[in-house]
Amino acid sequence: MSRAKKWGLVLGVCIAALCMILPLEGLEHTGQMGLALSLMTVTFWAFQVAQSGYIAGLYLALLIILQVSTPAVVLSSWLGSSVYLVIGAYLIAAAVRDSGLGERIAYHFMLRFVRSFKTLIVAIFLLTFVLSLLIPHAWPRAFLIMSVMMVLIKSAKVEQGDAIKIGFTVFASSVPISMIFLTGASVTNPLAIEYAGVSVGWMQWLKVMGVPMIFASIATCILILLLFKPSKPLEVDTQAIREKLQELGGITSREKRVLIWLAIAIGLWSTDTIHGVDIGWVTFLLAMLMSLPVVGNVVEPKNWRDVPMHVLLFITAATAIGKVGAETGMNAWLAQVLLPEQVPTNPFMLAALITTFTIIVHMLLGSVLSVMGVAVPALIIFTQPLGISPLVTSLWTYTVIGTHYILPFHHMNMLVGHGESNGLYSQRETIRFGVPFIGVVYLLTMFVETFWWRLIGLL
Repeated sequence: MSRAKKWGLVLGVCIAALCMILPLEGLEHTGQMGLALSLMTVTFWAFQVAQSGYIAGLYLALLIILQVSTPAVVLSSWLGSSVYLVIGAYLIAAAVRDSGLGERIAYHFMLRFVRSFKTLIVAIFLLTFVLSLLIPHAWPRAFLIMSVMMVLIKSAKVEQGDAIKIGFTVFASSVPISMIFLTGASVTNPLAIEYAGVSVGWMQWLKVMGVPMIFASIATCILILLLFKPSKPLEVDTQAIREKLQELGGITSREKRVLIWLAIAIGLWSTDTIHGVDIGWVTFLLAMLMSLPVVGNVVEPKNWRDVPMHVLLFITAATAIGKVGAETGMNAWLAQVLLPEQVPTNPFMLAALITTFTIIVHMLLGSVLSVMGVAVPALIIFTQPLGISPLVTSLWTYTVIGTHYILPFHHMNMLVGHGESNGLYSQRETIRFGVPFIGVVYLLTMFVETFWWRLIGLL
C-alpha cells in the first residue's frame, strides 16, 4: 500500500469523525452523518484508497446500515435509466470493438486525413467525434483509437517524446468531445441531467451543449498544438496502415449487422423527443436485441464481462450523495456555509462565481462524479432565489468539472490513459496542459455558454 493511500485512509476517517463531533448549527443528526460519510467517501476517492467501486460500496452500505436514509433513496439510481444506459453502452461498445468495425473506420480515417503531425492531432479529434456517435462510452473509444495510433507510432518510428504527445491527445480529445452528444459520455452526461431534475432529450442536449463543447474541443486541439510540438516531422507509413486494413479483410456480415443496429440506435437517440422513450431504456433494449440470433448475434455472453460493476456502484454512490444530501438537509447546509449570502443577478458574474467555486472544489476533491455529488446540489439550492432553471446551474457546474483537470485523477478519461502501458503519457503532460486550460474553462463558462444559453432562451 502506498503512503498516499494510508494517509488518505486516515484523513478520511478523521474528517468523518470531526464532522460527527463538531456542533454543526442548522444541520440535523442524519444530515451530519450524511455529511461525514460523504466527505469521507470523496476523500477516499481523491486519494484512491481503494478501487472506486469498493469505496462506493462501503458508502452505500454505511448509509443504509446507519439508517441515514432508506435503501429506496440510496439505491435510487437502479430505479431510473442511468445505470441501464451505462450497461447498454458498454455492450454496444463491445460489439463495435469485437466486430472490427471501429478499427476499420479508424484505419480508413488515418489513410484519408493524416499527412503530418499537425494533421494527425486534428484527425484524432475528428475521429473521436465520429466514433462518439457510434460508441457511447469514452474509454472504449479512446483505447480503440490508441491501438490504431500504436500501429502508426511503430510504423513511422515516432520518437518516444512525440509518441507521448500523440497518446495524450487521444485521451485529452475524449474529454470535451464526450460532452457534445448526450450519449457521448454515458455515465456523466445523464447524471448532470438527473441532478437538475428535468427531462432533457438527445436533440435538446445537442442544442444546449453542442456549441459550447465544440468550442471546448477546438480550444483543446489548439492548445495541444501550441504546447506539444513535434521534435521532428512525422512521416506516415501508409503502407503499414493498408496492410492492417488488408488483415481485416472485406467487411463482414457481423460488421454490417453492427452498422445497421448503430443506425437504428442513432435514429432512436436523435428522435427521443418524438417517440418519448428515455435514451437509457432505448440503449439497454437495443443491446439486448443485439444478442438475439438471426437479427442480432453481435453481442455475446462473454461481453457481460465488459460491463464494470465498480462503475455502476460508483454512479450509484455519486447519485446517492446528492439524493441523500437533499433528503437530510446536507445540500442546503453546504450552500449556506460555503457560498456567499448574496446571489449575483448578473448571469456573467454568476457564471464566474460558479466556475471559481467549482474549480476549487474539483482541485481538492478530485474526480468528476465525486465533485458533482457535492457541488451541483449545493449550487442548485444557491441559485434557486433567481428563478433560473436548475439545468443551467447543473450544466454550468458540470462544464467546469467535466472539461478540466490538472492531475490525472481529476478526470477518469485522463486517468485510464495515464501510464506507459495505456496512453504513454505521465502526470507531467497532464499538468502542463491543465494549468493553462483553466483560462479556457473560465472563457467557456462565463462567456460562451452564458451567451449561447441566453441566445437560445435557456437563461
